[in-house]
Amino acid sequence: MENRAVLREWFDRVDSDKSGGITALQLKTALAVGNLEFPLTVVQQMIRMYDFDRNGSMSFEEFIALNKFLLKVQHAFSDLERGRGFLVPDDVYEALIKIGFMLDSPAFYSVCESFDQNKNGRFQLDDFIALCVFLQSARNLFNSFDTSKQGRVTLDLNQFVYCTANCRI
Repeated sequence: MENRAVLREWFDRVDSDKSGGITALQLKTALAVGNLEFPLTVVQQMIRMYDFDRNGSMSFEEFIALNKFLLKVQHAFSDLERGRGFLVPDDVYEALIKIGFMLDSPAFYSVCESFDQNKNGRFQLDDFIALCVFLQSARNLFNSFDTSKQGRVTLDLNQFVYCTANCRI
């Protein structure tokens, strides 16, 4: 698979200390080269989303999973930005549906307000990615409590604190 070889080459360049894993700081620096500027907290969340072995860094296989997610998000953004370089909330809603996030109006407007960095109703690609990283992390955490897969969970205070601490960006 040619794409896998390209990803391996990119991964090996980013893994500057040749540890076999990418740290959040290494990933942040590499994404910035591609004009994607994220706070370190967002990059740390990206790693946590796919850090299957929970060692705090991203192996090549984990990186492939993150890359697949980021490509899906970027394609949804590109399909709807219409040459403007940004999405407006209606586009964000449509893009989220394409990615597989179905939010009701209060939840949708709440995340839009939180991730609209300039408070102007325009979501640049990095804003949109950060929003999707948050939603995917929240979904992963929710699913870990929704063991019966009914779309509902009951949390005690300790579980709620754990959730809020792990979904912060």
